[in-house]
Amino acid sequence: MTIYRHDEDINTLTFSQKILERETNMSTFKVPWLMMILVTTFFQLVISTNSTIFHHTSNISNSSFSSNKKPQTNLQKIERGLARARAAIKKARNSHLTEEDPDYVPSGSVYWHANTFHRSYLEMEKRFRIYVYEEGDPPIFHNAPCYGILGLEGIFINDMEISGFRTMDPEKAHVYFLPFSIITLINYVFTGTSNWEPMYNTVRDYINVINQKYPYWNRSLGADHLMFACHDWGPKISRSIPHLYKNSIRALCNANTSEGFKLSRDVSLPEIYLPHGTTEGLLGGPSPSVRTILVFFSGGVHGYIREVLLKHWENKTEDGVKIQKYLPKGENYYTQVRKSKYCICASGWEVASPRMVEALYMGCVPVLVKDDYAKPFSDVLNWDTFSVDIPTRRIPQLKDILMAIPQRKYIRLQRNGVRVRRHFVVNLPPKRYDVFHMILHSIWLRRLDIHIRDIN
Repeated sequence: MTIYRHDEDINTLTFSQKILERETNMSTFKVPWLMMILVTTFFQLVISTNSTIFHHTSNISNSSFSSNKKPQTNLQKIERGLARARAAIKKARNSHLTEEDPDYVPSGSVYWHANTFHRSYLEMEKRFRIYVYEEGDPPIFHNAPCYGILGLEGIFINDMEISGFRTMDPEKAHVYFLPFSIITLINYVFTGTSNWEPMYNTVRDYINVINQKYPYWNRSLGADHLMFACHDWGPKISRSIPHLYKNSIRALCNANTSEGFKLSRDVSLPEIYLPHGTTEGLLGGPSPSVRTILVFFSGGVHGYIREVLLKHWENKTEDGVKIQKYLPKGENYYTQVRKSKYCICASGWEVASPRMVEALYMGCVPVLVKDDYAKPFSDVLNWDTFSVDIPTRRIPQLKDILMAIPQRKYIRLQRNGVRVRRHFVVNLPPKRYDVFHMILHSIWLRRLDIHIRDIN
């Protein structure tokens, strides 16, 4: 406002001077000297008066504005903090200096931009807070199995309950976690028929309860709310609640972009098979020089991709190819993974598969044979540097594709896989940069893209 009014005065002065100059220079219009002096004096008086009035009213206006300025709400403070975090992350992208970190400093080609990731991770640790709704009773809420192929669901719920990222004050939260488990929902509510309505109603009723008790779901229409599901039915159950499906952050193992998974909003989870609930016996493997099997796969016919894979390569042991439906008696699955250079990670009935993380755990380069799959942590990790993608249509050329990879590139892929392993490891309790924190970081990035405003 001040600049605008100041410019207006300058424009008035300029305009009056131009009039005088134009009239003085016109040959057909003669102005006596006395009249010219009077006109000039008049314009100067008007300008001086307007300037005095402007400054006086400007001071009054500023004083009135200051006295009527409303204090910031908690949400506005949160959004300002997120804005500062975005600015710091953006600045780090153009910086060549990496900050010191007592545990780990990301570096190398496995990251799209190591400095940006590091700055974002530190900002997450500094600011990010999640509120876990306390409503709901076990076993459907606040509880899930922590072992087996879907154990990550229970592990995340348990870790979140005790995490330093959890806030007990919902007014300070960036994200609101809906702690229902798809696994326990199926175990305790699903009737074993084609009628899924009881499961849908359980989630709907829960959201209605928190919506009536708290203002946060309605304030954002669920956009700053989080659901977590490793079970294949997670996406379908989320569809039964329109705002949950369209707006909320859905952390899913079944991250299929052809079935509504949105890269900009949803979070892809790595499916991790923990036979005993821990990574005991799963981590580590020999160096590339002693791996004698070119490519390995063993598994049943679960879905179209595996059917095609086994049709072309089952029991064809040429040139180190070992692809079988079932291993011979006496052979150990993990031993074969540790003997192999490349491990096939094919989709089953759904896109998720624990073989991908198993390969990384044991030093085998993952070969992803999946259509429409959103890779975990792909906004940070460059999967091309530690894995191989083979489209379903190229399964018949599988051996030729892998044989064509130079030895030097294979070693680089293998070493990079060992480097990123830390980001997929389940630690009890969690450690910085492990899978729990990488999942949180993916959620953090989605929240940075959301701007929530107060209802009023």
